[in-house]
Amino acid sequence: MKIEEVEISNPEKLIFPGKKITKLDMVKYYDKVADKMLPFLKDRPLTLQRFPDGIDQDGFYQKNASDYFPDYIETIAIKTEEGTNTQVICNNRKTLIYLANLGTVSFHIWLAKKEDLFKPDKVVFDLDPPKDSFKKVKDAAGKIGEFLRKEGIEPKLMTSGKSGFHIWYSVKPDKNFDDRRKEAKALANKMEEEYPDLLTTAIRKNKRENKVFIDYLRNAYGQTSVCPYSLRPIQSCGVATPLEWEELATIEKADQYTLTNLFRRLGQKK
Repeated sequence: MKIEEVEISNPEKLIFPGKKITKLDMVKYYDKVADKMLPFLKDRPLTLQRFPDGIDQDGFYQKNASDYFPDYIETIAIKTEEGTNTQVICNNRKTLIYLANLGTVSFHIWLAKKEDLFKPDKVVFDLDPPKDSFKKVKDAAGKIGEFLRKEGIEPKLMTSGKSGFHIWYSVKPDKNFDDRRKEAKALANKMEEEYPDLLTTAIRKNKRENKVFIDYLRNAYGQTSVCPYSLRPIQSCGVATPLEWEELATIEKADQYTLTNLFRRLGQKK
């Protein structure tokens, strides 16, 4: 069968075996969520997290566009220390369907757009909970939201779809990654000072003392964060789901929204 003129190969291939969710189910999910997801993908280089044989088998990250990609797939040349990479940009539904048909479960986006890849237009904090402690990371998300608002920042909130939360905010693309990362580090250190029993910036896990890690390190050239509405490669089919701050109190786990219940939520929000 075809979706957006893309022939869906091996549609019955199980991508999420535990939930009996097939590749066709996954492609249909991305087709249905495209209008919500494409604004977040727009003009940003992508890293694809692919599981052609399903999430029970080894997957891989793909940064470079393959030679066999069709001409309608937009790409961009990106400077690296070794030379250049050619990465995909997904600005339309057909591209999204094509990439999902390759077994792309998760889409990871740059923090800068193609107009100037050296100057980010968003800052992201990834909140990583200590083992089996969603309550702590939920508490941390609320406190960091309050902290950032006191700093004059309007933060946005998203479940990671796996274990924690992402908090991010928009910035003007007028500073390079090094400067933005220094600002993010300074904010993270200040958060840690304000909530020393809850938050940590310790990179090494054995130094975190059962606290929530504020990961600001992805605010760097070439780094990515998971795109809103992307699926995650876990058995529950968790979705990285944008939230309103007042919804935080109702969230019981990071994968509360999944491929099977996300559209019920979106329907209720209309």
